[in-house]
Amino acid sequence: MADPAEPRTRTFSWSDPALFAEPITQLSGLEFMRAFLDGKLPAPPFMDLLGVRLVSVEPGSTTFEFEPAEYMYSPLGTVHGGIVTMMLDTAMGCSFHTTLSPGSGYTTVELKVNFHRPVTAKSGALRATGHVVHSGSRVATAEARLTGAGGRLFANATSTLLILRAET
Repeated sequence: MADPAEPRTRTFSWSDPALFAEPITQLSGLEFMRAFLDGKLPAPPFMDLLGVRLVSVEPGSTTFEFEPAEYMYSPLGTVHGGIVTMMLDTAMGCSFHTTLSPGSGYTTVELKVNFHRPVTAKSGALRATGHVVHSGSRVATAEARLTGAGGRLFANATSTLLILRAET
């Protein structure tokens, strides 16, 4: 049995984020997100770091999956709320990104998260599914749910996003 006092290690690699600079200006948001799903673009570094996988892309909706793990724990013995929030924020932002024209972007200006139950390594694979609620000319809103097996709700969130239009 491993000595609990011995530090654990984890190694990962990632692709250069500069690979996204050209495609994000040339592809629609939907095409850009589908390029990740189809493996035509590598995952962004944060996804490799945390083992996040994109599993579904539709107009106005995306779903991401991850396996909660011990290396994500806070001192309380559960996955840090920031990791849960990142999953929800990613699902909401990317769901909105699917609606954008080439070169346009967004930034989160407000985020509200409700935590319903603790997430641990024993929770199993969890999915964050985001949906666009409303898209105006400058501001959009989205929502997301983090669920486990059988649709069990772990957290949900809402977000307000500022639209950054491509300059013409």
